Parts: sequence; structure tokens; C-alpha cells
Amino acid sequence: MTSIITGDIIKSRKAISEELWLIPLKSALSKLSSDASFYDIYRGDSFQLECSKIEDSFRTAVYIKAFLKSIKGLDVRMSIGIGTKNYQGNSVSESNGEAFIYSGETFETLKKEKQNLKLKTSSEKLNKEINLYFRLALIAMDNWTTNSAEIVKLSLEHPRMIQTELAKLVNISQDAVSKRQKRAYLDEIQDLDSIYRQKIAQL
Repeated sequence: MTSIITGDIIKSRKAISEELWLIPLKSALSKLSSDASFYDIYRGDSFQLECSKIEDSFRTAVYIKAFLKSIKGLDVRMSIGIGTKNYQGNSVSESNGEAFIYSGETFETLKKEKQNLKLKTSSEKLNKEINLYFRLALIAMDNWTTNSAEIVKLSLEHPRMIQTELAKLVNISQDAVSKRQKRAYLDEIQDLDSIYRQKIAQL
């Protein structure tokens, strides 16, 4: 089994320059996978990423969102599909299987449903439960400020760093790091990641 994240930049056409979001998107994807065949950017503002460790798929989506929302005016919508992979092409967009179909089908519903993150697996019960958690988490995530998103991004990049060490990276106080993490609901999102991992392991 594998997981496929399909996404696009929200309101990308309103951006002054394509480079405003294209450069950080490329940077985020390359940080997540050292093998360029596991991600693809197409139609300018859309992308696909294969996350072969299915339990990491939510954390990966959170990281992409935090990376992009740390730049003013940017946001992203994403679908996660988890299932089989029947064909390995030269790139993720040339590969195929259940995970790709689930991710693509779900992505097409996001704009209509006005939901920026959604999961599809073969288990309808699991989909319903996790997508409720996602809707609740998005109340916080969709409203991250650039500062909150930046601290989530750094916290995920350096999971073993304590607040004083993170503070040095962005030249702020430890207290400011603590406040930004609280405003981002980082503890709750990490708790959701733990639940997600437990649920996905049962597939």
C-alpha cells in the first residue's frame, strides 16, 4: 500500500508572480522526498506526491500546508488517497493504482465541499471518522497566520528541538515560540497525528 497526496494552490491566479508559490512548493516537495520521481508539479499550480509510509501522510500534508502558509497570501487544498499501487511509472503522475484513483477522485470534490484536506481509503467508516477530525483541525489550520505556520513548519522539521532552540532559528524569544505553537494548536494537531497513525495501521 501507498499514499498519494494531490493538491493545488488556492487562489494561485491572484498571486502577483508564479514564483511566489512555485519556488516554495518545489522546496517543500523536495524536502519531503529526495527522489524527484515521487512528486510532480503540473498545470502550474497542482501537484502530486507519493508518501510510501502511509502513516506519515497526514503529517506530510500538515507540513506542506505549514510551508506554504508561512508565505503571506498562500494556502493549499489537498486530498490523501491510501490504497494499492498497481503500476510504477517514471514519475508519480505516470503511476497508477487504488491510491491514485482515491486521491484524484477526492481532490475533485474539495472545492465544491469547501474543505481543504480530505482522506479516502477502502474503509468508509475510517474515511468518515478521519474526515470529521480533519474538518475540526482545519478550523485551526486554515486560520494560521504566517508566524504560526512558520513555527509549525520548523517544529516539524526539527521535532527534537526545544522551544529555546527553535527561538534562535527565527530570532524570537522562547515565550513567543510557545505562544505561536499554542495559537497554531500544534499540540492538538500532533495528538491527531498519533490517532491517525493508529487508525491507518489497521488498514
